[in-house]
Amino acid sequence: MLDDAITSPAAASGARTQQAAIGLALAAAIFGSWVAIHVYAIFIFELSWATLPIALGIALVQCWLSVGLFIVSHDAMHGSLAPGAPRVNAVIGAALLFLYAGFGWRKMRDAHFDHHKHTGADGDPDFDTANPTDGLRWYRTFLTRYFGWRSALYVSLVVTVYWLVVGVPMAQIVLVYGLPAIASSVQLFYFGTYRPHHHDEHAFEDRHNARSNDYPAWLSLATCFHFGYHLEHHRHPGVPWWALPARRRQDMQSATQS
Repeated sequence: MLDDAITSPAAASGARTQQAAIGLALAAAIFGSWVAIHVYAIFIFELSWATLPIALGIALVQCWLSVGLFIVSHDAMHGSLAPGAPRVNAVIGAALLFLYAGFGWRKMRDAHFDHHKHTGADGDPDFDTANPTDGLRWYRTFLTRYFGWRSALYVSLVVTVYWLVVGVPMAQIVLVYGLPAIASSVQLFYFGTYRPHHHDEHAFEDRHNARSNDYPAWLSLATCFHFGYHLEHHRHPGVPWWALPARRRQDMQSATQS
C-alpha cells in the first residue's frame, strides 16, 4: 500500500486510486449491510419466543458490522480510506461515527491522534494510566471519556422515536439495536485497545507501546476487522484495515531475514 516505497508519481497515483476503490467498496458493503439488517430488524421483523433465535443472530451480526462502521471511520481519520481525498474521508467518517453512537468527527479524530502521539502514557485518551492491567476499570474510564451527553441524547432520541412513534416493542429495540451497540463497544475496547496496550510481564517491542494479537487472518477479521494487528497499525498508520494482514506478514518476514 501507500506505506511502502513508491518508485514514481504515476505508481503512487495508481496505488492511491486502487486503495480508495477497495476501501470505499468495502465501506459501502459494511454500511449497506448494517442499514439493511437494521431496517429489517426494526421495521419488518416481529419478535416472539419462536423468532428469538433469529433476533439473537441479528444482534450478533449487527455487533460485528457496528465494529466495522467504527473501523472504517478510523481509516477515514488517517486518510487511508480514500487517500488524497480529505473531504471524502471527513464526510464518510463523520457520517459513520454519528450513525454508530452520535459521536462528533473532530473530537474523535483529535482524540485518536492524541492516542498515537502519547500511546500508553499521560495524554493518551484511550489509556487508563491508573488501571493499566484492570480491564473492567479501564473500560469504565473508556466509556466515560467517549460516551458523553451527545451520544446519550442521540441514542435516547432514536429509541424514543422507535418506541413511541413507530411502535416497536422495547424488548425488540433493546435486543436488535441496543445490545449490538453495547457489545460492539466492548469488542472494540477489548480487541482494539485493552489487549494491544495493557501492561503485563512482557515488555512492548518499541516506542509504540502496542502489541498485536497472534490470530490467523480469519479470526482477526471476526474479532475486530484486523484492528488487533495493532502494532502494525501504529507503525504504519497509513495502511487501511483490510491490508493489515499483508503488512503483518511483510513485517514478520523482514524481521526473520534481518
